[in-house]
Amino acid sequence: MSTELVAIQLSEITSTRENKMKSIGFLGLGIMGNAMAANLIKAGFDVTVWNRNSAKCAELVALGAQQGDSPKSVAASCDMTFAMVSDPEAALALCQGPDGVMAGIGDNRGYVDMSTVDDKTSKTIAASITQAGGRYLEAPVSGTKKPAEDGTLIILAAGDQSLYDDAKPAFEVMGKMSPYLGDVGQGANMKLVVNMMMGGMLSIFSEGMSLGQKAGLDGQQILDIVDAGAMANPMFKGKGAMLLKEDYTTSFPLKHMQKDLRLAIALGDQLDQPLPTAAIANEAFKQAIKTGFADEDIAAVYKAIK
Repeated sequence: MSTELVAIQLSEITSTRENKMKSIGFLGLGIMGNAMAANLIKAGFDVTVWNRNSAKCAELVALGAQQGDSPKSVAASCDMTFAMVSDPEAALALCQGPDGVMAGIGDNRGYVDMSTVDDKTSKTIAASITQAGGRYLEAPVSGTKKPAEDGTLIILAAGDQSLYDDAKPAFEVMGKMSPYLGDVGQGANMKLVVNMMMGGMLSIFSEGMSLGQKAGLDGQQILDIVDAGAMANPMFKGKGAMLLKEDYTTSFPLKHMQKDLRLAIALGDQLDQPLPTAAIANEAFKQAIKTGFADEDIAAVYKAIK
């Protein structure tokens, strides 16, 4: 092997090790955040975790993480900090106040918000982080509990491109795809478009499954026929099995899908884009929440429809 080739390989190994040694903060350890942070720890990153309910840190500390005292302390001590919280209000609260991310970010450290929020919220956070001396990247994810556990999420990144480049090794651990989408707001918009489609599909799928079974058709045969044709997709296959078993174990809380539909419809209003189908799906999910299924899986919308 040539000396030049050996030098190149050693350089690549050194670069990989340097990436691995970057210290990472992770804020928000719910269904998604816990699995994502665990994958980073297992991959060898130096991870510091924080959650509003500190008990949720214990499992990750046992895996090798350190536990931070506050979002401020995590952001101040880590090269880049990731966040995964439930909604725009939680994302803003995480950043603001004397113990928030903005109070500790400075010195060109990075903040990567992987929460699903609207573009206005993302831009507000971006401006605050930048003003505080940090770099900002939005990176909402497409995928639920199982892809988070498997490291096969689709990560929708937009914002500071240098931070995107720095975060890439971590993205490669957490996801199977992480396109760079441009300016802040485009990641948020892409996520809302994707989840709006998902919510609409699940709503009509639930109506079809209910109609078919009330007409005397076998539920499994409906699923088999759908799976054999042009409508075949992983969501119908997976959620369909849940419907037939009446198993609504949560991988994507129903209340979060309704929040995403609401935000997508608001974006449509801003852009003067009619979204009648999304509006109808939103009403189905709102009814499911009123009926008491907010914390169950998105598949539980079926219970409100049947």
